[in-house]
Amino acid sequence: MKGSSVKEAAIWLRKGEVVAIPTETVYGLAANAYSVTAVQKIYAVKNRPLSNPLIVHAINTEQVKSLVSDFSPEAEVLAKSFWPGPLTMILPKSADIPDIVTAEQQTVAVRVPSHPLTLELLSILEFPLAAPSANKFNYISPVTAEAVSEMLGNEIPYILDGGRCQKGIESTIVSVEKGQIKILRQGAVTGEQIESVLQRPIVEQHSSVHLHPGMFKKHYSPRTPLILMDSNSDFSSLGSQKNVAAICFSGNFPSASVDKKIMLSNSGDLEEAAQHLYAVLYELDKGNYDLIIAEKMPDKGLGKAINERLIKAAVGAQ
Repeated sequence: MKGSSVKEAAIWLRKGEVVAIPTETVYGLAANAYSVTAVQKIYAVKNRPLSNPLIVHAINTEQVKSLVSDFSPEAEVLAKSFWPGPLTMILPKSADIPDIVTAEQQTVAVRVPSHPLTLELLSILEFPLAAPSANKFNYISPVTAEAVSEMLGNEIPYILDGGRCQKGIESTIVSVEKGQIKILRQGAVTGEQIESVLQRPIVEQHSSVHLHPGMFKKHYSPRTPLILMDSNSDFSSLGSQKNVAAICFSGNFPSASVDKKIMLSNSGDLEEAAQHLYAVLYELDKGNYDLIIAEKMPDKGLGKAINERLIKAAVGAQ
């Protein structure tokens, strides 16, 4: 069932069920973060391996502090700058967080979302929400309630419809440890923004001792084969392909004829491109194309986050 009733969503969550919720990034599949049984249902519905930890969503920074054993000065700065919003911090967990949420690690991924419906929901609940994206494991993340319904509708009792997600890609994940900030997953908050508030350089780390959401090489993947290319790529091999679709950022891509071409942003705006990315991928994946080619984004700001997702989508679609 799909609707906009926060009270209805709360009823199901209090029963120990999973509910799809809107966030500013993508739709999440939520359950009581304190309940092992409820969290197990998230993993079961998604076919998600238990080695992949979840992000816990809280109403505010004060609730986050009850979920962790240490909240450093650096975490305070990041929280004041980016919460509510699309930044996830990995911090030492408190004893209240079950091991199933953290893949048996001693750290937990936490954030305060900014979507008004989900904040209203969190404000009336007695517990925080564990919530990965509301899709099958490794598939394209949904940015509309309709997409969630098509992917999971028969497996969950309620989808809280909050309209289309504003950011369109997942949160940035950073580890905050011993005064050091490391980006573990690129996302809707850019490295440049984080460096600006901290007033010092940060590390972009592609491997980590922390298990974290989005860590697998295959992720965000359509079922249709996808190739990541740039304007200098060799397009000659496309001549033998039938039904090719292209995801484009610049006007001169691709330099070969394709059956369908979708611009992520006509104005070259990376924020707009991020907003459209998953919706376009999902649309093309349902379009019975033999191949999707995607243009590599400029390697700066949100372009890094988009490229990270396209690279993982290409790995998964091969």
